[in-house]
Amino acid sequence: MTIKYLHTMVRVLDLEASMAFYRLLGLEETRRYDSEQGRFSLVFMAPPGQPECPVELTWNWDGDDGLPSDSRHFGHLAYEVDDIYA
Repeated sequence: MTIKYLHTMVRVLDLEASMAFYRLLGLEETRRYDSEQGRFSLVFMAPPGQPECPVELTWNWDGDDGLPSDSRHFGHLAYEVDDIYA
């Protein structure tokens, strides 16, 4: 079985401020998806020349009131495998 790292997802409260922070670290926006229906935005940022190692910033337009107050807003690690049932 082969496994490939895809991304790390983090929920953010202020998308522009979060993007500015990651830009200071040298990351660049590589992909963006805005969902009118779902009312969220996904922004993928990665180091130059390493688009395969992004952080996914997830911003819920209506806020994150449903998250615990002590939440660090970590969402998930994503991996791709060739056979999930192996």
